Amino acid sequence: MSKGEETRQRIIAAAAPLFNKQGYEGCVLKDIMAATGLEKGGIYRHFESKEEIAAEAFDYAWAIAMGLRREGLEEIPDHVDRIKQHIARFVQRTGIPGGCPLLNTGVDSDNGNPILRERVQKALRGWQKMLQATLRDGIEAGTVRADVDVEKVSRLIISGLEGGMLVSRIEKTDQALGDAMEQLDAYLETQVRAKRGKASRPRR
Repeated sequence: MSKGEETRQRIIAAAAPLFNKQGYEGCVLKDIMAATGLEKGGIYRHFESKEEIAAEAFDYAWAIAMGLRREGLEEIPDHVDRIKQHIARFVQRTGIPGGCPLLNTGVDSDNGNPILRERVQKALRGWQKMLQATLRDGIEAGTVRADVDVEKVSRLIISGLEGGMLVSRIEKTDQALGDAMEQLDAYLETQVRAKRGKASRPRR
């Protein structure tokens, strides 16, 4: 990696938590300058605009969040258990300070920022595809019910988690997010998990 690319990545890494906590309008260039130790010219030598920095910062924050949520899931043999672990990791809220980048930037970009909105839509589609792929693999493996609508289930999971996160932040308590996880776990057990065969009787 060239020195210029290293500097560019350092700016993105420093800007990601700032945009995630303060939003696009709230994060000003002086904040990024303070976090990186660079002057305005040093920053704009690597980026054409604040929008470009924000877009790259979102991608960086989202990659970290999803990396943590997906870590080790392939080692869990049961596909429903994989999704439940994924949900639990979302609730733990580890990663970039400020909470879920998808929620933060999705709300922030709703004021008409087309670049950020496009990045958020792409991230959402990627999350949906990841959940849907896990469910389809589960159907193939016999751990997920064959009649499950994988698109519907993925929407329910994401909307439940993001909605719970939003209410928890408004109420300044984790209760709503905990309730969302509890309801999603129950839904996965009763509506998604394939019925296990009857246990064989022990030999005498």
